[in-house]
Amino acid sequence: MRVKKGFKARRRRNRILKLAKGFRGRRKNCYRRANQAVERALDYATRDRAVRKRNFRSLWIVRINAAARTVGLSYSKLIAGLAKAKISLDRKVLSDLAIADPAGFAAIANIAKAA
Repeated sequence: MRVKKGFKARRRRNRILKLAKGFRGRRKNCYRRANQAVERALDYATRDRAVRKRNFRSLWIVRINAAARTVGLSYSKLIAGLAKAKISLDRKVLSDLAIADPAGFAAIANIAKAA
């Protein structure tokens, strides 16, 4: 009996075409083109998850530095002072604190300055 690769192959192709939804041109509806585009897109997505973490960390550092300089400290001196004072706040929290509660950030910065 002849076997037609009906269900399994169709399911595999449809999975790829579903991932290619929203692409332009033939990349959205031709399996071969879509497969190439989806593969590349997934590679970029994997890479850019790490890049996003990098970008956010640098953004937090810029914000902390700006807030620290209003108190009369540089970023590096603030971080060193926090380490000496054994205050373990990560950069995301420090950044949020600098934006939402400048007085609280100033208090923490003064503790770091004293240490």
